[in-house]
Formats: sequence, structure tokens, C-alpha cells
Amino acid sequence: MASPQCCANPPTLSPAGGEGKVVDSFGGIKAYVAGAQESKAAVVLISDIFGFEAPNLRKVADKVASSGYFVVVPDFLHGDPYKPEDTDRPIQVWIKDHAPHKAFEEAKPVIAALKEQGVSSVGAAGYCWGAKVVAELAKANEIQAAVMSHPSFVTVDDIKEVKCPIAVLGAETDRTSPPELVRQFEQVLSTNSEIGYFVKIFPGVSHGWTVRYDSDDAAAVKSAEEALTDMTDWFNKNLK
Repeated sequence: MASPQCCANPPTLSPAGGEGKVVDSFGGIKAYVAGAQESKAAVVLISDIFGFEAPNLRKVADKVASSGYFVVVPDFLHGDPYKPEDTDRPIQVWIKDHAPHKAFEEAKPVIAALKEQGVSSVGAAGYCWGAKVVAELAKANEIQAAVMSHPSFVTVDDIKEVKCPIAVLGAETDRTSPPELVRQFEQVLSTNSEIGYFVKIFPGVSHGWTVRYDSDDAAAVKSAEEALTDMTDWFNKNLK
């Protein structure tokens, strides 16, 4: 279940943010795209509950694109991100309207569209809610590499079914996926010699630190940049 940490530090959304562009339909879904369309390697970034207009998420997309990837950030929330101020619709109700499995199904045509474009390898990275979508894609052989940052709803059983190289970036202070659970993920992955994995628990940070940080907090920015580097390195190793 989502914890209060999932709803903390909501970003100020910016429809026009980022160096890329918003397209009305990519594989049937409105999306933010960045990078060279002729790239043979692509990354699908899957947002947390605050959606694809979050400025820090778009910064991540732009930086991943600068490493040579075509990046797609689909609006799997269909213009309906979680709004903490909407007290008539608590997170439990919002989640029922936005089940990660629905986004998993919607991701398939996005990946198909990438392949039609000439992409030969696809990675997916998800944050909080989006990490569950990535787990489902990794279980279904839809992608060639996966990264989950401070995942929500991901279970040990999910990890047992993963079929591609996967990185898990956890937070020291996280009630949704506490370090003990992340270590369980690592234990499961260590027993499967066929699947590459990378697991890291970041000290001094809490759930959401990779995309919901204070830009004026130097330590927070440094931790987020370290996570971005780890994610990009994982894709460089497994997609190119």
C-alpha cells in the first residue's frame, strides 16, 4: 500500500517544461519525448503519482537523452496526477483509478511504437508507482533492462519473475520499500545466475528522493544525481 511518503513533497507541475517536446500520441499515449529519434536504444521513463509534467522528471529525461537515448515519458495518468489538496479523493481512491497494471498494458503499444521507429533495445525506469509498472514489464519480457527507484507495490514474488537485467535503487528511510525489503529483492536476484542485477540503498535519503528533491539542498541534489548516474550506467551496460 502507498505510504504518506508517496504523497510528500509534491512537485509544481510544468506542462511546457524540459528541453524535449510533448506529443499528442506516442503509441496511443500523450508523452514527453527527448533525444534523437534515430537512436537504436530507447528508455521509457514512468512517473510517480505526480505524473509526467514533474520538472525534475523531465530533467532526468533530458539527461538520459543526452547520453544517446531516445526517451519517452508517457502520460499513463491521462492528465490526472494525484493532488494532495483534493481531500475528497485520498490516495487509496486515486490508486484504484490508476492501477499500475493498466499502465503496464498501455506501455506495450508504446514499446511497439519504439520498435517500429527502428529501436532495437528498450529500457524502462520507474519511480514509486511507476516502478511497479517497470516490474511488470520486466516480468513480461517487454524490455531489455529495468531500473526501479524507491518502488511502491513491488513484491518479492514480482522480483522472482523478472526476466531482464534490473537495478533497484532504494532509500535508507522508506516505509513503502524499506531497506529490509530491498535486501530481500537482492537476495532473490542473487540466486538467479541468468539475470544481471544492481542493488543500492542510498544513505540519508527518503522515499522519492530521486525526483522530488529540493533544488536548493546541495546534499539532496547530489544524491539525486548519483541515482541518475547509476541508472544511466545500468542502461549503458545493458542496452548499448
